[in-house]
This record gives sequence, structure tokens and C-alpha cells, in this order.
Amino acid sequence: MNPTGIFCVIPSTLAVGEEFSLKIKVRGEIRIIESASFAWTPPTPKLPGPFNRCEARKIQYIDDVLPEWTGKLILETENALEGEQAVVFDGSDQGVFLGDTRPIREFSGFSWKTPGFHFIKLTDPVSGVTTSSNPVYVTENTPKNRIVWGDPHWQTFFSDGIRTPEELYAFAKDEAFLDFGAISDHMEAVTERQWEYFKSVANDYNAPGSFATLLGQEWTNHKDGHRNIYYRGGDGPAMRSNDPKCDTLDKLWKNLDRLIPDSSEVLAIPHHTSNKVMGCDWSLGWNAKYEKAVEIYSAWGNSECHKDAKNTRPIRACEGEIEGKHVRDALKAGYKLGFVGGGDIHDGRPGDCLAQFQPEVGHYKSLYPQGLTAAAVPTLTRENIFDAIRNRSTYATTHRRIFMEVEHSEKNGELTFEMKTASDDGIDEVELIFNGKRIKNIRPNEDPRIVIGTFNVEMPSESDYCYIKTTTSDGDMAWSSPIYG
Repeated sequence: MNPTGIFCVIPSTLAVGEEFSLKIKVRGEIRIIESASFAWTPPTPKLPGPFNRCEARKIQYIDDVLPEWTGKLILETENALEGEQAVVFDGSDQGVFLGDTRPIREFSGFSWKTPGFHFIKLTDPVSGVTTSSNPVYVTENTPKNRIVWGDPHWQTFFSDGIRTPEELYAFAKDEAFLDFGAISDHMEAVTERQWEYFKSVANDYNAPGSFATLLGQEWTNHKDGHRNIYYRGGDGPAMRSNDPKCDTLDKLWKNLDRLIPDSSEVLAIPHHTSNKVMGCDWSLGWNAKYEKAVEIYSAWGNSECHKDAKNTRPIRACEGEIEGKHVRDALKAGYKLGFVGGGDIHDGRPGDCLAQFQPEVGHYKSLYPQGLTAAAVPTLTRENIFDAIRNRSTYATTHRRIFMEVEHSEKNGELTFEMKTASDDGIDEVELIFNGKRIKNIRPNEDPRIVIGTFNVEMPSESDYCYIKTTTSDGDMAWSSPIYG
């Protein structure tokens, strides 16, 4: 069996000489993983499990990693990399659980010799399949902040997804190579006893420095708009839209006020805001205490703006999008929100959703590759991730790990943005969006994968906002969190 692709992840920020690892999995043809009862599942489960299918949603767990593979991948780095020039899958030291023979492995012992942007090209010399890692920006000294990657929006079999909480956390860490994530299941389907279990699993998988979990849940109200609720710590109450104390947006805020004395310990993030069936009614107002960010992109699509405003990934499922509920509509109304990206995944694959390849006909066929959140943090902890979202120190991307660093300064009413952005598939353009309109753009110069540049803009009014948007050659996107007047 020959590979059809290679997925390689490296840290996005490093210092010269700092050791790091390559996380690699070798892809093959998509294959359905049938459900199996506990009676046929060994103590350490293989891919088959009892919760691999959801009949109501008509979704099935699928895998795209070769069931087994041995071979060598050649590394090319323009003589900037210290370490081996090839990595070997030997058939035994690979996989992520006992008995797993799939080519998934972490290779350590690498470092960069020089500062600047770097990529690693990987090639299977037998099949000719090749890929590039995500970009890394290397500095002379230890970075003050690191860019870490996560997906804060997953559903389990307890509501309308598939697979268990433990399986999802394990997949996110070991197969999607995420740094952080969160289950945010529909709480209307989760009992109080089950909520205690959800909290326990989230806390068990929280490992500062290697993988951080946020304690999350979804308040699911089609009329007012869905909100994901996140707690800064490892505890918090359940919020259900079918609870009479919590069945409207206004009651949700009052319930949080009553139960959580410190509002800085809670986040409420609206998502798929522009959907006709379950989008957000911005006329209900903005809660500045809790609503610090909006999920601008997920597997549902891009809620930034309407398709007539050149949105190439508008929401198509559940009757599509509707005008007046896009993210730019909220910003125009004065809502000061940072940007995050997520999965809203139901297929058991947080961080690497394959919903668009589901075998059954249904609205999953109209979904897109999922989104990701990049957070700038001094160290990888649950609290730092939460604070980064709260402080708008995040940016959102479609599934690709696009590098983006935006610094701004103000002088005499003029705002200056100094930005760096890079993507392994090349940059098409970088835009400055001011009050919902593109007013400036930059294209690559020497290296088509990298843009480094400056934007200047006057922001005379407190109602002004602007953000940077990167679009890659393959149509992937990244959005910096906005700056407000």
C-alpha cells in the first residue's frame, strides 16, 4: 500500500538551537471503521469501538492513515536543519496505542541553525508522494510567546456525534497533533452525572506543557443563537437551553452572574452565526463580560461575511446563510470580539475532521475542512489558553496552520501594523480589512510562501475596527483578531 499523502507538524515558534520533534502520519485511502461491541474490543481499544456510528446523523467513523506501512521519508531543509536527513517507519515503533501498526510517530532530535522562516519538505522516494510541514518562525532568542494550535469545539456520542470523550482527547493529541482542545457537547443531552464525568475526563487529560484541555459545553438555542461556554478552571455548572432558568440569552447571562461571581472565569463564544436555522440574533445585544470572541470559521463554513462579499466558503448546510448575522454585522454594531476557529466536529476526529467525506448522503456533504485556533501564550496551560482567547491574543484559520504575527502601535491617531505571515502552500495575498472593507493588500515578493510587511491606517472613531486577513494559494485563510478604535 503506497501513501496518498503525508501530514507533518512542527512547532510554529522556536529559537535557534532549540530542540524539537517532527510529528508525522502517513495517509492512505479513506476507510470506514465499523463499530464493534465491547465483547470484541481488547482492553486497549483498537480503532473499532461501540460508538463509531450515529444513525440519527448518518455519520460513521472513518480513518485516512494507512493501516500499516514501513518506509523512509527524506527531509529537505536547505541546510538549515540540525538532525537526521531521513526518518524511518520500521513497522514496530509506530502507532498510538498497543497493537496499532499505523504509521504515526514522533521523531525527536532536531533544531534550526539559523533564524527566520523555515519549512521541511518530506518525500517518500518509492511513491514520490511529497509534502511540506507547516512554517516555523525561528528567533535568535527564546520567544516571549509561543503560537500553539487547538480546536475548542467537539461533540461526542453523548449528544449528536460519535466516539467517547476519552477517544476524542486521545485523537486530538496523538493523531491531529493539537496542543489544546475542548469538548463542547450539547448540554441539553447531558445529565448532571454525565457532566461530572465530562469534567473528570477533561481534567484527567489536561497536561500543562504538552496538551491543555478547556472545560467546555454548548448552550444550544436555535432562536437566540448557540454559545459555547468555557471555564478557566476545572469546574463549573452546566448551562442548558431547555432549563427554564436558562432558556433565553438574557436568562443565560443572569444564570452565569448568579453562579459565577467572577465573570473573568467564564467565556461565551457564539458560532456558525450566519446560519439561517441556528445563527445569532445580534439585535439581542452583546454581553461584554462573557462574549470576548466569536468562532468566525468552522466545518460549517465562514461566517465573516456574505457570499456576495467574496466569501468563498459560505455556510451551505441547514438552509445556508442569511444576511444580518455575519461576524462583520456584529463588529459594525460595536461588538468587540476576538476571532477563534473551530471544528464543531461530530465525526470523532477533532483537529482533523473528515466530515465532508462521510459515506452517507446528508448535510455533512456540504461541510468544509474544519477550522483551528492559534493562541499566543508564554507557556502551554489551560489558563493561558483561556486568557489568550479572552484578551484577543488569538487568530483563526481554516484547517491549514498558517503562521501569522501581527504587532501594532499608535501615533498621532494612526495605527501601524507590522505583520509576518507564511504558509506552506504559498500566499496569494494579505489584506487589511477596515470597517468591513478591504482597503489595502500586500502580495509575496521573493518567496511566494512568505509575506512580511507594514500597514498604516487612521482610526478616528471608537466604532472603527480593522484586522488582517491572509489567503493562501489553495484558498485557505487566516484572520487576526481585530483591533478596535
